Amino acid sequence: MRQIVLDTETTGLDPKQGHRIIEVAAIELNGRKVSERTFHRYINPEREIDEGAAAVHGLTLDRLQDEPKFAEVAPALLEFIAGAELIIHNAPFDIGFLNAELALAGLPLLNNPVIDTLKVAKELHPGKKNNLNALCDRYQVDNSHRTLHGALLDTELLAEVYLGMTRGQESLLGEERSEEDGVQFTASGEAICLSVRVLPASEDELALHRAQLEDIEKASKGSCLWKRLETQV
Repeated sequence: MRQIVLDTETTGLDPKQGHRIIEVAAIELNGRKVSERTFHRYINPEREIDEGAAAVHGLTLDRLQDEPKFAEVAPALLEFIAGAELIIHNAPFDIGFLNAELALAGLPLLNNPVIDTLKVAKELHPGKKNNLNALCDRYQVDNSHRTLHGALLDTELLAEVYLGMTRGQESLLGEERSEEDGVQFTASGEAICLSVRVLPASEDELALHRAQLEDIEKASKGSCLWKRLETQV
């Protein structure tokens, strides 16, 4: 399935209060690489922009007066994302706005499968900051040029963050790996060689391990399952 990273900027926080989309951007991923296929439009929201929102993205109604309205942009956007899995940070926000705009335009609502990278990040890094800037720092994605939020820039950064978060899952996803990874494949895709480097624990590490098990054994009053397994072996 095609994957597309998508982001929007808006006049405010809630489409139920009449807020509108002012920018939408999408980038296609091709074989876990960012492709050159992109979609990017600024949109005239036909309403004022909240000061708080303008402080985040820097866009004003004067700047957007000559841009097309969402209904004019929607057909091209829907064609670009048709049949694709959408990758969005805080997906309920963007999907809520997109569906509100589509409803106003008299168009069908989105039914694409969606990966919410905020949800994924919270599962991977519980208790930590998981906004886009924090994730860029964590996955060593250069965001030094991100002084304001912008849909196109944010999709580019999120694409790199998503690839970083899911790196190492290639084998689970059935993706081909190179011979340098220790795996070779037949023409039918079957693995024919697997080379794994095993690093045995040192004596000091084994001693620490045994001491840790003793502590668990005492704290659990003799219920340390690992020690039971060692005894069975």
